[in-house]
Amino acid sequence: MKLSDWLDQQEAEKGDVAQAVVPRDIAFDSKPDETIYFKEIRPCGMFCSEPHPFSKVERYGHWYAASGQDKRAGIHSDAMQWKLFTKDRELALKTAKGHIE
Repeated sequence: MKLSDWLDQQEAEKGDVAQAVVPRDIAFDSKPDETIYFKEIRPCGMFCSEPHPFSKVERYGHWYAASGQDKRAGIHSDAMQWKLFTKDRELALKTAKGHIE
């Protein structure tokens, strides 16, 4: 099942899917149709394997998946992770940019 189909089904059953927890098998098998926005704060260099603040927006059919780690969490932190599923492109972009800028 595609992520967009699963989100449509969840929306029909439950209404709000903004913070939905996607089953692992669907998340693993889903490839975005397009990555619309990506920004990462990585001052320590490209070879650092520690976590860094980032924001991204990916499109799956008519759904937008925005996710990331808030800039306020700091470098090398796993805290303050966020996500949002929406059909509103502008809301997804505004949310992603708001968490990283």
